[in-house]
Parts: sequence; structure tokens; C-alpha cells
Amino acid sequence: MTLWNGIEQRIAAATGSAFTGAERAPVGGGCINRAYRLEGGGRRFFVKLNDADRLEMFEAEAAGLAELAAAGAVRVPRPICLGAESGQSFLVLEYLELHGDGAAAEERLGRELAALHRVTRPRYGWARDNTIGATPQPNGEADDWTGFWRERRIGFQLELAARHGHGGELQRKGRALLERLDLLLDGHVPPASLLHGDLWGGNWSVDASGRPVLFDPAVYFGDRETDLAMTALFGGFGPRFYGAYAEAWPLEPGYGERRALYNLYHVLNHLNLFGGGYLGQALALLDRLLRRAA
Repeated sequence: MTLWNGIEQRIAAATGSAFTGAERAPVGGGCINRAYRLEGGGRRFFVKLNDADRLEMFEAEAAGLAELAAAGAVRVPRPICLGAESGQSFLVLEYLELHGDGAAAEERLGRELAALHRVTRPRYGWARDNTIGATPQPNGEADDWTGFWRERRIGFQLELAARHGHGGELQRKGRALLERLDLLLDGHVPPASLLHGDLWGGNWSVDASGRPVLFDPAVYFGDRETDLAMTALFGGFGPRFYGAYAEAWPLEPGYGERRALYNLYHVLNHLNLFGGGYLGQALALLDRLLRRAA
């Protein structure tokens, strides 16, 4: 059986209706996966492909999208089916027409993200591990936010960086930061909010009705400020977004200081994914945080 025959059969089984793909075309799917628009019989699907050993990544992504959808706060593409065939893994999603003009939808996105963050659980983390980009993201549940951020986020990324040959100054300053994390997060006990987890400007768009859509999540339950911090790291969100979010749920005092700590996680992840071009930014953030914790 060919890859595409297998995908068509899985779609038919998942939807309860026979499906034959008459046309498929490559579409933008990011730098990790290959992506296609698959259509036939008046139906369209969005298909992501990767090597067979990446099936677990797709399973976690589908579970994350289902978790976000269940919250009923922000629109996400609905997972249809997933599996492996002919040496490749695949994830089939609802196909949404996205036009990318987010200016008019930013205010709504701010309100809807605040509503998503209102969905909470007693503990930080999630029921399963997933990935942040292509990097493993451990989500073992914890009662203590500072400990979770120390062990599952900054500490884990520093360990990966050491394996990738980034030792010396990065590890020395990183260890010092981990020892002083209690000072930086002193008294900060946030609700364990449902998070998108990888909220940069390339992971949201607008559907044909003008409603914002989130995709490519790295879901877990944690401090809502981590989502907000990442929106500021690479841009793509304007004042209407931040104003609407703050009106729906104002941020806690000290967010501006914690933002650098939360974005260090993503900068370290980019260092691990893309190499030494991010080392200087990581060291600058570490210096800033260590001065604050002195």
C-alpha cells in the first residue's frame, strides 16, 4: 500500500465516508514537517508528513489540539486521523482557509487567549510529554511552579545544550541561574493555565470568517505569562491584542521582570535547534537575570 492510499483509508475510517484524493499540493508547513493540501470529492484536508519515528510527535500534537478545542475558547484545526505508512508518519487535520491578515482579529485573539488561560488544573505540566518545535518537551506534573520551570524547562534545555557542545560560560551562568530561581520567582504562584506553549507570530492566523486560529501547539498547564512572553519575543502581535488581553485579565505585577526568564527557555531551544547564532542572546538574557537575582 502506498503512503497516500493509506492516508485515504485512514481518512475514510475516521470520517465514516469513503475518500479518494484527486489532487494534492505542497503547502507551507514550517521547517520541521512537510505539508500538503489533499482534496477530493469536494473535501479538503491538511496533511503533515515526517519520518516514521516522529509518529509520537504527531500523537502529542493531535492530543494538544484536542485539549485546546475542548476549552472552547480559541479556534484550532480539528485532528482527523494519524498513523504511519510506507516509512512515514502522518497527521491529517481539518483544512482551514487562512489569509494571514491578523490586524483586525488581534483584539478578538487577545480576549480568546485570556479565556483559554482561564481553563486551569490543580497541577503544572500535562498528562503526556510533547515537543517544542522538534525538541522534546517534558511535562511531568508538579505542584511547584518554580521547581517545574527549573527542572522541566530551563534545566532540561541546558542539559541539551551541553550535549550539543555548548558548555563553558553558558553552563556556568545557567547553573547559577537555576540556583537563584527562587529569588526571581519569589512569591509568584500562578494558576496552572491551559497554554498554547509555542505562541509566536507564525503559529496563528485568521480564517475566512475573520476568526483567529491557533495551530502547532506545545500544550501544557503553566503560568499564562509564558504564552504572553513568547508573543513579545519574535513579534507578530500588536497593541490591540495586548490591550484586549489586559482588559479581559490584567497581568500580575512583576510580569515585565519574569518575561525575560520565560523567554530564555525559547532562546535556549532555538540554540539547540538551530545552533550558535542564538548563543549571544542566551548569554545576554542570563546576564540580565543574574544581575536581577544578585
